[in-house]
Amino acid sequence: MKSLLPQNPNTGIAFREENLKEIYIAGGCFWGVQAYYSRILGVKESISGYANGTKENPTYEEVCTGATGHAETVKIVYDSTILSLEDIVERFFMIVDPTQKDRQSHDTGTQYRNGIYYLDESEKEIIERMIESKRQNYKNPIVTEVEKLKCFYEAEEYHQAYLDKNPGGYCHVSFDTLKD
Repeated sequence: MKSLLPQNPNTGIAFREENLKEIYIAGGCFWGVQAYYSRILGVKESISGYANGTKENPTYEEVCTGATGHAETVKIVYDSTILSLEDIVERFFMIVDPTQKDRQSHDTGTQYRNGIYYLDESEKEIIERMIESKRQNYKNPIVTEVEKLKCFYEAEEYHQAYLDKNPGGYCHVSFDTLKD
């Protein structure tokens, strides 16, 4: 089956380590979030995983119970000379409903909450300013978590690049905002 996903524009780019930064995006099921961000110019890698919970090295099954406190999250490693944090956050608002608590589309549970997890306090200011600028666009309050990253565990291999491996797989994310 041919993939309906846009091509990844980052293949062949020689990223320089000194320009790389990380941000962690939770936006419901991580399959679509991972596939979406991997196709934005300047993203070196996007890795599905579990963030900001209480259990070390949780499994997917454990996270799905809601008992671990983890959110399905995508670690985004990006080149800050090509892509800004503001651009990443702007894209976040294109693929999630930030007013939905503990869910996105048909997925429900605390593991599907939306959030942006940062490493540096200066990033928090940028994220909060971006969220504030979006508030007038929504009837309901924005419930996006903005927290310092406490922990991140990579998801199982079968969750990595899931939509590339399973072109007909479930996805709540629209890829319409990506340019060819």
